[in-house]
Amino acid sequence: MSHLKLLPLYAALLLAAACSQPGVKATEPAATATQASQPATAQSEPVAAEETTAEANLPKQPLTPDILFKFLVAEVAGQRGEIGIAQAAYLGLARQTQDPRIARRAAEVSMFARDQAGALEAARMWAAGDQESVRAQQTLAALLLNEGRLGEAEPVLRTLLKGDPANGFLHLSGLMGKARDSEAALGLVERLAADYPDLPEARFAVAQAAAGSGRTEAALSALQQADTLRPGWEPGALLRAQILARSSHAEAMDFMREFLATYPKAREVRLAYARALVNANQFGAARTEFTRLTADFPRNAEVSFAAGLLSLQMGDLDAARDLLTQTLAYDPRDPDTVRYYLGQVAEQMKQPEAAAAHYAAVGAGNYLVPARARQAALLAGAGRLDEARALLAATRGENDVQSVRLVQAESELLRDSKAHAAAFDVLSQGITRFPDSADLLYDRAMVAEKLDRLDVLEADLRRVIALRPEDAQAYNALGYTLADRTDRLAEAIVLLDKALALAPEDPFILDSVGWAQYRSGNLARAQEFLERAYRVRPDPEIAAHLGEVLWVRGAREQAGKLWQTSLQAHPHNEVLLETLRRLKP
Repeated sequence: MSHLKLLPLYAALLLAAACSQPGVKATEPAATATQASQPATAQSEPVAAEETTAEANLPKQPLTPDILFKFLVAEVAGQRGEIGIAQAAYLGLARQTQDPRIARRAAEVSMFARDQAGALEAARMWAAGDQESVRAQQTLAALLLNEGRLGEAEPVLRTLLKGDPANGFLHLSGLMGKARDSEAALGLVERLAADYPDLPEARFAVAQAAAGSGRTEAALSALQQADTLRPGWEPGALLRAQILARSSHAEAMDFMREFLATYPKAREVRLAYARALVNANQFGAARTEFTRLTADFPRNAEVSFAAGLLSLQMGDLDAARDLLTQTLAYDPRDPDTVRYYLGQVAEQMKQPEAAAAHYAAVGAGNYLVPARARQAALLAGAGRLDEARALLAATRGENDVQSVRLVQAESELLRDSKAHAAAFDVLSQGITRFPDSADLLYDRAMVAEKLDRLDVLEADLRRVIALRPEDAQAYNALGYTLADRTDRLAEAIVLLDKALALAPEDPFILDSVGWAQYRSGNLARAQEFLERAYRVRPDPEIAAHLGEVLWVRGAREQAGKLWQTSLQAHPHNEVLLETLRRLKP
């Protein structure tokens, strides 16, 4: 509990004390001083208006030495984190004064201290002393519902609904979520809604409560009644889609599509439909919807950003560039993410200078390191490896994850440049800083293989397995290396069986298992695994292995065709070229 949060009550007590003195009234400067003492937090106008009106109607509480002392005890205890003492002091003050301002603070501190009984007692005093406060009534209702006292909560909820029933029913589920018995909560909502038979928001609240208790048919029936009362009402349609999606995403999407055919201007439903299409990997249809939404939601950064990403996904680079550029002009919540994807677009458009500028503009956040890594890769690709490394060295990660990724990025540049010894040194320095980084250990193991440091490879991969015992790729890498580079075939097969159990459809693990079987002389078994791997992913290294097995088994024409097909798509693959040199001199 911070000092700033406690200070407004102290100022309110001082003002109340001034107002209680004979011949003294709260002048305009005093009111201004009270406002100035409050922290500058965003607050909605209705709540601020409610508190201003309520303050004028509250009792004038004398600030006696006894009350001031107890208040200071509570404040100091709260500042020191002694919540129990603060809560007891505030609750005692509330009982003594019956002042709703103190009761409100006692309720808040009691809830923070998880003292439900104290919070409920204080909330009763708060609501009784400030009967015009909607927040007091809401707090009391929520606490009663949380305690399962639905009968006591019902008249409080009725009072809340009287002032603004439409808005009250729309927000009722937030309070009813506190109820422990969902069936009893549904009964309560049905009783409350019975007083408003022609209000669609009341049917909506019944539908929410029914859905919360697993009564799907009742929920859909209530939403149908709401739609009859107000055809095309979007909140009801969105809730229906959410309920349908629990059992069938396809059915929910069909409903939204039909709804939009009848009500094409339903912007919120269209937005939900567009998101559902993305989740269903229907990117083309999703892009159509998001593009339409850019007109329905002008200057909406979220919509234009989604449309831009989908255009990038679909390969429409001009549209992606335009939409993402528009997004930046719409003051997005995370402009650095937009800049990163603009860099991606520029790269794909073969505009390295523009891409580098976009990446350089990324200043923080989750895309800081990926942006610097791409910026460095562009420099390295232009033959400026030293500048690329200097750029990465000058970048400071915002956390350990980013710092590790920077080490990986530098090592990747060096590996791509065939500077394996330098990459090994960079990774070793990184491991000195982050000795338990499985990612750095795995990367060093891969570089160690290039340097014939199999002792380091094995030690690092066994450390990765100890750190991440469910890491299928670590078992695979170690098993494949033992099978390919040593005669420890039995050990290799055990490791690869573990990898296969963890990821049974991974094509690279299937390839490793097949290769280990080949090295063990089990040619038919090897061919079975390698063909499975190649069907999943026609990778050139898998093609090299499968072709070798076919060649050894006498199917040389089939092997030659396989190699030729793979070589046309991957003319520089080292494993494929080495296999051809060895078997077809």
